[in-house]
Amino acid sequence: MENQPLVDMIEFLEEKAATVRRLEEEGDAALQSEGQLAFQVKLEDKAELLSLLGEKAWKLTEKIDGELKNQIAQRLEQFSMSASAALRIGSVFFMTALLYPEDHKPGGPNDLETLIIELKGKL
Repeated sequence: MENQPLVDMIEFLEEKAATVRRLEEEGDAALQSEGQLAFQVKLEDKAELLSLLGEKAWKLTEKIDGELKNQIAQRLEQFSMSASAALRIGSVFFMTALLYPEDHKPGGPNDLETLIIELKGKL
């Protein structure tokens, strides 16, 4: 039987991950065409989205059973806290690095996409 609460969470996170990718692409394009300030605006949009991720996902998280609920909540809270810190200090570098580990390879999944892959493995 399909785990509908987990499916709902995955779909929610996929939509947010797609938005993050779109904002990053738009930011890169803006940097080339409009400059640093336009790039920063897109990164701030990305950080704002991530800063609210745990809160926006809370109702979905609550419907998931067992330890997985706590694991998801913890990961989303980490994303939110990092993004909130990046916004608070106004660091463009920090905003760029959100969701990307030190050893990230271009084209590879970011941390949010990795979480989605892990959750799909639990279906």
